[in-house]
Amino acid sequence: MTQLKDSNTNHLRGLTGLTADAVAGDPQWLQSLRADAAARFTEVGFPTRRDEDWRYTSIVQIIETPFATTAPAGVEVTAGDLAPYGLTDIAHHQLVFVDGVYSPELSSIGDVPKGVRLSTIRTAIEGGDAIVEANFGRFAKIEANPFVALNTAAGGDGGFVYIPRNQVIEEPIHFLFVSTSSDVPFVFHPRNLIVAEENTQATVVESYIGLNGGVYFSNSVTEVVTAQSANVDHYKVQRESESAYHIGTLQIEMAKSSVFSNHSIAFGGSLARTDINARLGGEGIECTINGLYRAKDRQIIDNHTAIDHAMPHCNSHEVYKGIIDGHGRGVFNGKIMVREDAQKTDAKQTNKTLLLSPDAQINTKPELEIYADDVKCTHGATVGQLSEDALFYLRARGIGRDEAQALLTYAFASDIVSRIKVEPIRAQLDYVLLSERALEGIL
Repeated sequence: MTQLKDSNTNHLRGLTGLTADAVAGDPQWLQSLRADAAARFTEVGFPTRRDEDWRYTSIVQIIETPFATTAPAGVEVTAGDLAPYGLTDIAHHQLVFVDGVYSPELSSIGDVPKGVRLSTIRTAIEGGDAIVEANFGRFAKIEANPFVALNTAAGGDGGFVYIPRNQVIEEPIHFLFVSTSSDVPFVFHPRNLIVAEENTQATVVESYIGLNGGVYFSNSVTEVVTAQSANVDHYKVQRESESAYHIGTLQIEMAKSSVFSNHSIAFGGSLARTDINARLGGEGIECTINGLYRAKDRQIIDNHTAIDHAMPHCNSHEVYKGIIDGHGRGVFNGKIMVREDAQKTDAKQTNKTLLLSPDAQINTKPELEIYADDVKCTHGATVGQLSEDALFYLRARGIGRDEAQALLTYAFASDIVSRIKVEPIRAQLDYVLLSERALEGIL
């Protein structure tokens, strides 16, 4: 046991650069939280395939890679490099982080409504922001996930937005995390906090991109807190380098009559996993969690979702679609929990997977755990290939087989893409799907 803890401690230091000097400048509440997180990770270490939540996904490659805690200097990122990934052609606020470090030169924060706070999480902490102290680490529990503990111990930077009561932010807010990659693998730990008070509305986009195809590890945590009647539209677009590793946790805490929607898009990474956990803690809540993921070559894309219906009269809707090609592998584990007092719950969950290769694999596990008796809950999973009848129909009209396959694959994915309200994101995903499926010439 001592040897195992020593190994965990070494991994902690190697992945966070955590030393006494590293936390000395933090406020006392954060020092205590980081110390608790470090102790938790030292105790439990990395998950293994013996853990039920990780039985289909091995992280041995992450454990065995010697990551640096900062990227080598000398790689310059320009606005032109970011243009294909930005929210072009619409007004928006953007915070850019290059290899985990905030870049004011590439960021653009315009005028925001009175009382709104929009900054990096590090700036808010250093300024003694009481909202950060009250919410940071309160919902994404270090006990629940070793990677959350690792992120919390590391104290990485990220985006912070606070919307006071009765305010609406019309323009989307974009947190853009850019990895420049290099010959030296490195790790960074994005941390975001979104707090929406009563009767507020905002749209927040998180993007994770890799520019140069190198090996790195991005371990992100985002906490979203919605007060009564708040409305938050959230997007996560993961387009990391295909040699990268990405582990992300999204933790949502919802109050009475609030509305939250998330669209999670995962195309990148050699190994990429996203955990989304939502707690519906008041009556009359609407929660939507949708996802689109694609694994090709030997990629592994893992999605875990958990929606906790803790109070009555709440609705949740979930649709996840996967496209798997080559030797790619997908994992979907979606759990809906309905607690004893959560009567009149209406929860729906669907996972559909399209296998484009005989070597493609999917492990899907939809779950319902219900302790109330007056509910409407459904869940289902389908796995299949492209319809030969549909392929024949298109080929009979002069469309080649490859183009016909691409067209049907795009139609399968577009059901999720069309639900996205932020037009530049839809355009980016359409371009990726169309160009990679060689459809530009026939549409």
